Amino acid sequence: MKHEVTVELAGGKRLTFETGRMAKQASGAALVTQGDSVVLATAVASPDPKEGIDFFPLTVDYREYAYAGGRIPGGFIKREGRPSEREILTSRQIDRPIRPLFPEGFRNETQVIALVFSADKENDPDVIGINAASAALALSDIPFGATVGAVRVGQVNGEFVINPSYTDRRDSKINITVVGTKDGIVMIESGSEGVTEDVVVEAIEFGHAEIKKIVAAIDDLASKAGKPKRPVTAPEFDQAYYDALFAKVGDRLKDALDTKTHAKTESYALVKQIKDELAAELKELPEAEQPVAKKKLATYYETLRERIFREQVTKDRIRPDRRAFDEIRPITIETGVLPRTHGSALFTRGETQALVTATLGTNDDSQRLETFEGEQRKRFMLHYNFPPFSVGEVGRMTGVGRREIGHGALAERAISAVLPSEEESPYAIRIVSDILESNGSSSMASVCGASLALMDAGIPLKAAVAGVAMGLVKEGDDYAILTDIAGAEDHYGDMDFKVAGTREGITALQMDIKISGITGQIMREAMEQARRGRLFLLDTMDAALNGPRTEKSKYAPQIRTLQIPTDKIRDLIGPGGKTIRGIIEATQVKIDVDDTGRVNVASSDEEGLKKALAMINDLTAVPEVGKTYLGKVVRLAEFGAFVEIFPGTDGLLHISEISEHRVKDVKDELREGDQVLVKVLGIEGNRIKLSRKALLKEQRAKLGLTEQPGQIDDVAASGEPQENHEHRERPARQEERQPSSNASTITIEGGDDFDDADGDNEGGEEPNFNRADGAPAHAGGGGDRRPSGGGSGGPGGARRRRGRGRGRGPGGPGGRGPGGGSRGPQ
Repeated sequence: MKHEVTVELAGGKRLTFETGRMAKQASGAALVTQGDSVVLATAVASPDPKEGIDFFPLTVDYREYAYAGGRIPGGFIKREGRPSEREILTSRQIDRPIRPLFPEGFRNETQVIALVFSADKENDPDVIGINAASAALALSDIPFGATVGAVRVGQVNGEFVINPSYTDRRDSKINITVVGTKDGIVMIESGSEGVTEDVVVEAIEFGHAEIKKIVAAIDDLASKAGKPKRPVTAPEFDQAYYDALFAKVGDRLKDALDTKTHAKTESYALVKQIKDELAAELKELPEAEQPVAKKKLATYYETLRERIFREQVTKDRIRPDRRAFDEIRPITIETGVLPRTHGSALFTRGETQALVTATLGTNDDSQRLETFEGEQRKRFMLHYNFPPFSVGEVGRMTGVGRREIGHGALAERAISAVLPSEEESPYAIRIVSDILESNGSSSMASVCGASLALMDAGIPLKAAVAGVAMGLVKEGDDYAILTDIAGAEDHYGDMDFKVAGTREGITALQMDIKISGITGQIMREAMEQARRGRLFLLDTMDAALNGPRTEKSKYAPQIRTLQIPTDKIRDLIGPGGKTIRGIIEATQVKIDVDDTGRVNVASSDEEGLKKALAMINDLTAVPEVGKTYLGKVVRLAEFGAFVEIFPGTDGLLHISEISEHRVKDVKDELREGDQVLVKVLGIEGNRIKLSRKALLKEQRAKLGLTEQPGQIDDVAASGEPQENHEHRERPARQEERQPSSNASTITIEGGDDFDDADGDNEGGEEPNFNRADGAPAHAGGGGDRRPSGGGSGGPGGARRRRGRGRGRGPGGPGGRGPGGGSRGPQ
């Protein structure tokens, strides 16, 4: 029979729990819906305990099917493969809060599976999956201590929001996943932009109020459709055996556990030696009794270790290494330890050591992700490795485990909040933290090392980030909050509490609580103690490296960013990518272009980088009014010449703007292929107006010469033989002999453009800047009869009459350009 309950949360979000329609053969199943996101969770436990183990065999799997978002998986194999990093992290978020709530001694194999059947673009299914798993366990016959609920808390415009949408989360200052029972919090996973401790605590308390509603709804559903729980017999405690064991080896074990006197490996060896001695005594028992006796010894010996630790901390107020409760172990820091990496740091705290490296790349190196929001790119990655030698053990080096993925994600979240924007630093960044030694808090060592490695690589972080692991031991009303916990304090404590952040606030938080009764006051006290520890770490880090390097490694790619008009993107890419590939092959650089016109050019070779930038500028340059360009005449018309000032960009040099004198025929002044200096007079839409006359006027003014426009039009009237004018030559200018890039900006300066002999412009001649032979040109034909486009200066004309030539405007031969059709100067 189908049963359903609905709970309304703050802000109007509604969670609907359903059972009895799907997966009825599972021990427990719940279908949970929020918006259009739907998750099915099932819980199944084997009927019999698993023999020969001393732990609870729980497995949690969370899977996101591509069809839930209306997609077909990418790649050649069109089906889901191994779990993604997100799926693994969500599986851990389900596992961590429920594992401590199973009864002690329960050894039946148990599996919880959460499957995403539908996902909209508003409601993240991960939190829904936690609630669904809790509901499936509550409905099943599997013994489970307390029902849990989960919410995500954001803060938008100063207001807390429950289960914010993807859009709200992008604007949110915090992103906190809170899981708890009706009595208290059991897990917290948080990322934020440096908010204060008070804001975090308020968000947790706000979330817990909504969790109580969810727990009540699940309990209501379980009361209607839940199965009776299996009986579990708690293991009996043999107090007499424990007392005898304590009397026999208690003092020796206390000394062995003193890690101030004995280093970690020595302490472990002494603890093992005592246990081996006790086990050797069991050989005197009948052989049939030895296996049971060895198992009992192992159980009570471990219990003795735990009780000694907890009593020393809560009653005697001492830690295993005799540090103060708020004391951090000795720290050593080295930066730039590896010669070829782009950035590196060796961070050592007590017996925990992390070698952290930073590698810089381009946008091509970003990670591509397929999510329910669509395809995304991730330009910052932090990977955490935990080889077995770091704890003195032998193990297989296979794939990355869930713990390594979880620790890397926590450190990545801590650092992400302080990364510069892509506009400020366009690099893709990969951080790798290799744990070389471990005795607690290796993930927080990774945070500190990552911050230092990034600054060593020259990445301008907004602020340095440090992380510290906190612990809590509570017996009744007595409790102790511990800073920078070591391995034993993590293992035997009641709370594992990791905090990372800057001097201004928290950027990442992870909390796993094994007991109930953690009050808001205890949490605030722990937060404040963590803040003091974080500031101490930041002071120590600043003493080693107090800011990013001013220069990046010579082995790192140098990235230069250009902004080009969006309509120039196609010119840069070219047909089928031909143009951009040609630049890459010619210069050996990497080029990334986005839809906004931002171009990132990367290379470790400075010369190749400069060459690529010049080529891109040539292709994408935009003319500016008032600037001078060296262009190429690509086409002649009766009304002027079309001059290419950039590849693919032409402007009109009107016949009236070619020279200071009136030009009768364009061909008398210019030829196709000539290079000519022009000035941009104006831009109207796609039309560019050019002028050469304006440059000549400016040049004459700089030289202090008097304009004599009449002399040019009246060559014959000067009384000097025309041949002197026709055949006077001058050397070709440098820019005429060796054409430079079309995109160069050239301003005519000084008098070097004229020979001293011609400086007075004797005879009224005007040097032609466009002709390869450097010969002066005349306004009219005749004499040697240079070929002309016709008119009165055409072939056969010895002279032309003043003021009778026709100007040629844009209208064609019959049009009248500026000055056309009027009499010339008398």
